[in-house]
Amino acid sequence: MADNKFKEFFQLGEVGNYFIRVFKKPDPNQKSNFNLRMMHGINKISILVFLAALIIWIVRRLM
Repeated sequence: MADNKFKEFFQLGEVGNYFIRVFKKPDPNQKSNFNLRMMHGINKISILVFLAALIIWIVRRLM
């Protein structure tokens, strides 16, 4: 019972699954087009810039 609650607490949900899907290697069996690849590329960049800004903001607040 406690193991089930632990797994439930750390479930990623839709947002977490999207992050994993964006940063993993594309499936060669899945059909992809140029627009989809560019969208995921831009999303990767925006996520990384957001995380960098968040880290910088936290470091400045702590100092």
